[in-house]
Amino acid sequence: MQVRANQLARHLAAGDFAAAYLVSGDEQLLVDEACDAIIDAAARDGFDERTLFEAAPRAAWDDLFRGAANLSLFANKRLLDVRIPARGLDQAGSAALRRYLGAPFPDTLLLCRAIGLEWRQRSSAWYKAIDKAGVAIPIWPIASRELPRWLDGRCRAAGLHLDRDAIDALAERIEGNLLAAKQEIEKLKLLGSTGPLSRDAVIDAVGDSSHFDTFEMIDAALAGEAARARRMLANLHAEGVAVFMIMGALVNNLRRVSELAQGGNPRLARNRRQLVERAVRRLGPDRVDALLRDCAVLDLQAKGMLRGDPWESLEDVVLAVAGVARQGLSAQAEALQPEAAWRA
Repeated sequence: MQVRANQLARHLAAGDFAAAYLVSGDEQLLVDEACDAIIDAAARDGFDERTLFEAAPRAAWDDLFRGAANLSLFANKRLLDVRIPARGLDQAGSAALRRYLGAPFPDTLLLCRAIGLEWRQRSSAWYKAIDKAGVAIPIWPIASRELPRWLDGRCRAAGLHLDRDAIDALAERIEGNLLAAKQEIEKLKLLGSTGPLSRDAVIDAVGDSSHFDTFEMIDAALAGEAARARRMLANLHAEGVAVFMIMGALVNNLRRVSELAQGGNPRLARNRRQLVERAVRRLGPDRVDALLRDCAVLDLQAKGMLRGDPWESLEDVVLAVAGVARQGLSAQAEALQPEAAWRA
C-alpha cells in the first residue's frame, strides 16, 4: 500500500510494522530522514540488529536472506537496510526480492531506499511486489512555492523564528537545495538569538561567497562556457566547498532545464529563463535526462557506494552540461561497483 510522507509518523506510531518498506524519491535529505524515522521506530520496537546491503547488479541476494534467517544470539529482531540504485533491480534481484516477499521471515523488517529512482521502475514487478506486500512511500520534491513554508517549519523545529522576509531570503540563498538548507539552519542556530531573525541577519549568516560562486559556476556551464566552469569548479574544490552542496544545486538546475525541455513552464526569472532556454537548445531533452541519471550515479559515488573520485566525476558532468562530449557517468556505473556488498 502507499503511505504519504506526511502520514509516516502516524503510521509508525501505531506500532504495526509492515514486512517491507520502500522509500523512494529524488530528494536525498527527505528520503534519508524518512528512512531514519523507520529505523528509529523499529529500534524502539526491538529491531536491534541491522544489515546494510547494496543491491548492485549480480548482488548476493541469497547471502542476504540466508543471513537474515539466522538471528544472532544477542538480537531479538533484524532490519535489512537495502540500497536500490536509480535503475532499479536486475532480473535476479527482482526475482529474489519477490520470492522473499512471498514468505517474509518473522521478526525481520525489510527497508529499501532508492534515491533518484527512475519513474518507469514504478511499474516493475519488484516495485509492485513491495507495494502489495508492504508499504511504498514516494517522496516528492518540495515545489518552489512550498519551499518557504517548509523552511519555516524546519526553522521552528530547530527553535528559530524567522520573519517572512528572512524566510524568503533563506529560500533565495539555498535555491531548492534541501541539504544546503539543513546546513544553513544549523548556522542560524549558532547565532543563539531568542527573538525573530530579520532578513539582514539571515543574509549575514548564510550569504557566504562560496554559495554564490557555486551558482555562478553552474550558470557558466549552462551557458556553454566550459573552460570558465572548469576553472570555477577547481576553485570551489580548493576552497573546501562540500561536493554535495554543488551536486544539489546542479541537480536542481538540471530539473528546471528538463522541465522546460519537456514543454513545462518552470518558475524562472526572465534572465535565468533565457539561460535555461539556451541550455535546452544545446543539449536537448534526451541529453538532459542522461545528465540527471549521471548525477544519480555521482550521488552514490560521493556517498562511497561506488568506486572513483566524485570530484573528477563532477567535473565530467559539469563539462557535459557545458556541451563537451564526455562518456556518460551512468554508462560506467557497473564498472564502478564495489567488489562485494558490505554489511554493518
